[in-house]
Amino acid sequence: MPHFSMNDAGPGEESSDSDHRQKRRRTNPMRLSKPDASTNPGAPPTANSFAAKMMAKMGYVEGQGLGATGRGRLAPIESHIRPQGAGLGAVKEKTKQAKEEEKREAAFRGEVVEESSEEEKKRRRKLKEKRASDGSSAVGTSRKAKPKYKTAADMEAAAEGLEVPNVLMSLIDATGQDTKLLTSTAGLMNSQMMVPSETESSKIARRARRDLEAFTDEWTALAERKVYFEAQGAQLALEVEKDGQEFRDTEDMIDAVQDLQRLNLVDDGLKDSHRWEAVTGKLEFLHKSSTGQSSGVQELAVAALHPLFKHAMQEWEPLKSSQEQKGGLPYLKRLQHVLVPSRESNTELALQDGTYHSIAQSRSTTQYETMIYSLWLPPMRFAITNKWDVHQNSDALIDLLKAWKPVLPSFIWANVIDQLVAKRLTDAVAAWKPRSAQKSHRNSSKPPHVWLFPWLQYLDEQHTDPKSSTGLLSDVKRKFKSVLSTWDLSTSVPVGLEEWRTVLPSELPSMLVRHLLPRLALHLSTNLIIDPRDQDLIPLEDVLRWAPFFPLNTIAHLLVAEFFPKWHQTLYVWLTYEGVNYTDVKNWYSWWKEEVLGNALSAGFNELSSIAGEWNKGLETMSQALDLLENGMDVSTHLPAPSFGTVSELSQETPSLSTSTAAPPPRSFTSSSTPQTPKAPQIEEAITFKDVVEEWCADNGLLLFPLREADLQTGLPLFRITASASGRGGVVVYLKGDVVWVRGIAAAGTETRMFMPVGLDEMLVAKAEGR
Repeated sequence: MPHFSMNDAGPGEESSDSDHRQKRRRTNPMRLSKPDASTNPGAPPTANSFAAKMMAKMGYVEGQGLGATGRGRLAPIESHIRPQGAGLGAVKEKTKQAKEEEKREAAFRGEVVEESSEEEKKRRRKLKEKRASDGSSAVGTSRKAKPKYKTAADMEAAAEGLEVPNVLMSLIDATGQDTKLLTSTAGLMNSQMMVPSETESSKIARRARRDLEAFTDEWTALAERKVYFEAQGAQLALEVEKDGQEFRDTEDMIDAVQDLQRLNLVDDGLKDSHRWEAVTGKLEFLHKSSTGQSSGVQELAVAALHPLFKHAMQEWEPLKSSQEQKGGLPYLKRLQHVLVPSRESNTELALQDGTYHSIAQSRSTTQYETMIYSLWLPPMRFAITNKWDVHQNSDALIDLLKAWKPVLPSFIWANVIDQLVAKRLTDAVAAWKPRSAQKSHRNSSKPPHVWLFPWLQYLDEQHTDPKSSTGLLSDVKRKFKSVLSTWDLSTSVPVGLEEWRTVLPSELPSMLVRHLLPRLALHLSTNLIIDPRDQDLIPLEDVLRWAPFFPLNTIAHLLVAEFFPKWHQTLYVWLTYEGVNYTDVKNWYSWWKEEVLGNALSAGFNELSSIAGEWNKGLETMSQALDLLENGMDVSTHLPAPSFGTVSELSQETPSLSTSTAAPPPRSFTSSSTPQTPKAPQIEEAITFKDVVEEWCADNGLLLFPLREADLQTGLPLFRITASASGRGGVVVYLKGDVVWVRGIAAAGTETRMFMPVGLDEMLVAKAEGR
């Protein structure tokens, strides 16, 4: 069988493992080749190399850095071989080439780069200075403390009152290291402190030092015990004095109780005032004579007054006239400093959200507070809930509560105001229907300034903040806006508007401008006619009676927009009439300026720039007419007409030209040749059943909102009748013919709600208000 070999040996030669190992050890021919730029990245490329040609095409200039500005690197990144197994920080990571590049880049920026070695030196220098300032060495080890010795003078100064004899002082304070008294253990192990031999005098001195040290320590301990016993004795003396005072107060209390027991308070012929006076006098004398135990005096006072106060409360009717003087109120005020002492509020710190907050600690009620809560509050609660008429007796109840407030605990006062009075006032505001106030004279129609505004100073802030979305003042303000929107301008201003301005000093002007001013402008534009013959001032008076509640500038803008256009048009027509009497025109002008507007409005109204401009404009029109007349020109054709578009309705009769100089309202006139503008016939709109329902809702303080959906069966549009201004709650209805159909409750087992016909009565009002 032929033998095949992996080497070049001739036939008959055998291969071995050593031959294979020798072949594997042969050197790689690539390693023996001459290194070039491709194998050594750190070597610069030759001028004729491919890399140099490519970089030259891209604008590289040898000797400059990379990049368009030449500030890039000058040489390729140099590799740096780390020792095997070395961690970070063992060697310097930056090579010399990297440091040079960093310095060159910093030079372009105008900075100076410090080497890491310099930074390390600075860091070590600062650390050394810091350790030196702290009294420690550079390596952080503390110095060995030197032994401290105490002389006889030092021991004598430390022990107050101790006198060291001169013999001992000479023995202890002898010169030499071994004659000092060692006061620390720092030098106990020091071999230098030991002496080879000790004389008899040294033994005596050492023994004297030990005895003096022990005696000094005992002297100091006895002095401290003396100070302690003196302080304890003073404290015991104070406690004895306090106990003696309490004993004397207790004896006085017992005497007062016995005196109160001897009072004849059960005699039927004795008046209640005499009983109150006798008990009150005794309690006042006891309070003046006692120097402590205020809680004991209070308990005694409550125990003595409780029967009298209970009997008075059984016959007390709070809402009757002069009832605030009954129920023992005058006597409770005399004992106010005894029954209602000022107590400091106990507070504690509580950690909440990482911050300490002061929280009042809960405390139990006193005997007097319990008596008021159990005897005084029930009849007051019954009177306010069942007998108090909010619209009639507000002032009487306020006077009663003000009289009792000094002797009432704070939580009793808050209970009456916030829970009893506020609830009744809330019901009264809900029942107030301002739109029906002009048609009814019921108590529920009385304005709130009579029965609500006097309570605002006592109510909580949630009820008195006009900017709040809830509360009494917010609810009544919302209803007052509807009053301004529907008020009959031909009548007087609402009663109590001055009180509204006091309560709402900043909100009322904006409410008047938003809800009333447009209606005043429409009233002037529609109803006011300037007629010199028979001037009707009622529409203007209806508007001017609201002037005190508006700024003068607002009234001026209103008259400039709605009054003066009509006035200028009438003046122009009068001046263009043939044969006009300019004296009548002058008197008519003065009458409007001085008597009508000048007297009706406050002083300085005619001096406003807008009003003065209108009067000057009238004078200029009259001056132009006179100039045309003097120049023989026709005034009717050459006098420029005013730029206003409103034309006053004038009479067809010829005015009578009076030569009188008086200034009554002059007669109206127009030229007979002046055609009268035909008046457009007024077409009366048909009143629908929806208009009737809306008017009924307005009279009852309700609102009618369209829901933008229809009933599934009839296809008629649905509406919501509610008392809420937000459009929520109430009932859902549709109008069919002259009947209101209200959606009821869904039948059992179904989701369909049936509609039922109802009338415009109190039942529908109750459903709309959610009652």
